Amino acid sequence: MPLIAIDVLRHRTPDELRLLLDTVHEAMVEAFEVPDTDRYQVLTQHEPGELVLLDTDLGFERSERVVVIRVTSRQRTSEAKQAFYRLLATRLQERCGVSPADLMVSIVENGPDDWSFGGGVAQFVTGDL
Repeated sequence: MPLIAIDVLRHRTPDELRLLLDTVHEAMVEAFEVPDTDRYQVLTQHEPGELVLLDTDLGFERSERVVVIRVTSRQRTSEAKQAFYRLLATRLQERCGVSPADLMVSIVENGPDDWSFGGGVAQFVTGDL
């Protein structure tokens, strides 16, 4: 049940934002093999100048279409993470016009006692999930 935070610059239409969210979710479901109903996404739009994303000397040229994706998740295999990165790069370019150079992804892993989906209960620990 990954929690996905997405940061973009403020200029996209509501339809473009919905397509972006849907595309990220589909890639996550496929790569991490989680149910389609495991959808937890937070989208934040920023004014120009509020996102600073240099290229770490990798030669990327960023544009105003930059997308930053932060995933908080239980542990995933290296293969699943690599598949997620590939699916995101391919599908965001095809469906949303986001260049792979404009995509930055970070995955932070945690354990069962690091999640509460509501009610003040750690559902992975109690066995509810």
